[in-house]
Amino acid sequence: MSSEVYEEFIYCLGFTVKGPSGPLVVPLGGSVLLPCSVDSLSSLEDLEVEWKRSDSQTFIHLYQDGDIRPEVQHEDYHDRAHFISDDIKQGNFSLLMKNVRQEDKGQYTCTVHSGQESGETVVEIKDVERLTVSGSDQSLSVYVGEDVTLNCSVDSHIPPEHIEEVSWKKRVKDEHITVLLYQNNEVYPDSSDEQYRHRVEFFSDEIHRGNFSLRLKRVRTEDKGDYMCQVFAGRLSSNATVILKQLGFSSLHIMVLILCIFACGSALLFCSLIYCRPQTGLHVEGYYWVHLGASAVLPCFNNKNLPADVKTVKWNKSGLKDPLCVFEDGEVQHPASFSPRANFLSDNFTLGNFSLLLKNVTTEDKGRYTCTVHSGQRSVLSVMFVYQDERSEINQSYSGRAHFSTDDIKHGIFSLVLKYVTAQDDGQYTF
Repeated sequence: MSSEVYEEFIYCLGFTVKGPSGPLVVPLGGSVLLPCSVDSLSSLEDLEVEWKRSDSQTFIHLYQDGDIRPEVQHEDYHDRAHFISDDIKQGNFSLLMKNVRQEDKGQYTCTVHSGQESGETVVEIKDVERLTVSGSDQSLSVYVGEDVTLNCSVDSHIPPEHIEEVSWKKRVKDEHITVLLYQNNEVYPDSSDEQYRHRVEFFSDEIHRGNFSLRLKRVRTEDKGDYMCQVFAGRLSSNATVILKQLGFSSLHIMVLILCIFACGSALLFCSLIYCRPQTGLHVEGYYWVHLGASAVLPCFNNKNLPADVKTVKWNKSGLKDPLCVFEDGEVQHPASFSPRANFLSDNFTLGNFSLLLKNVTTEDKGRYTCTVHSGQRSVLSVMFVYQDERSEINQSYSGRAHFSTDDIKHGIFSLVLKYVTAQDDGQYTF
């Protein structure tokens, strides 16, 4: 259609209908004024103004008999197309169209009838500019302490120089706090809220492509929430939302956490052993290997020197009715079956050491031994110990190389001295 259509002067029985000077470009979702006016209007009587789609003759709006007729308006234009009422008497019949859609693109005819006079002009909406901002389709999950990218991209048909502002904001209750701001081709890191300062940045090399994704570093648990990327370009604006939904812990964090819990548990256990054990002594339980025919010291000792009210100390062996050895009223007693093989280290009683010396060990000596200390009204101290005979080949391999430190036994120390260590000695040893 020739340019005369867009600035048309139709002379029809004395008046002219005037339209725009050219096609219109309208922002998507914005408003536009479709021009239509006459130079002079002699009377409003018998005045009729029609706005229609040129391609379908769909009624957009109608002014007739001195009043606006919304009932003839097509439903697609309800609440979107309006006359400017106060201007009608001045001969201005321009149409204000709101919330422009893509399907509004096309040609519109404004026809004016006044008595025997009539005229028309055609207005074209040539293009509906859109500003589409894309984010993430799904909510994001990230490990605490790691980095995450919040996506935000602008339609490539919008030149970067036309993008006036991009702001990243986070919703906190009923308000938004600024995460990062891009304005007039410059990034303003100082605009960031304090909790995000020095932790957020744009991908500078991607901005010219319309990529305004945000890198959030060293994610914290409080970073969880909704983030909005809002873009302004001329008369256009649009936004996208990204949800940072779940903040988990990486395998490294979990491992560190487990180690911390284990360390704390071990510390508590150690403390409980120190501060919560019975005040009458220390419990010892384990396996004890000895050479056949050799002597064995079965440990039983108090954590303090011998209390004044210790009445009785007994050593028993599982399966035997009578005790092996008894210390009572200052005297040591033992049955004939073990005498003189089982004896207290009597010289060490004053040090709280009630260990049993078992001589000339035989295979029948294998079993569970119990040391019980009776101390007045105090609780009973029981030290459980298992003795087993050692295989001959083990005896041979450690013969002459493994010894107790005899001087330390009376102090309750049963450390093993292993001499001439070889590669075969590698492994775990149980007390």
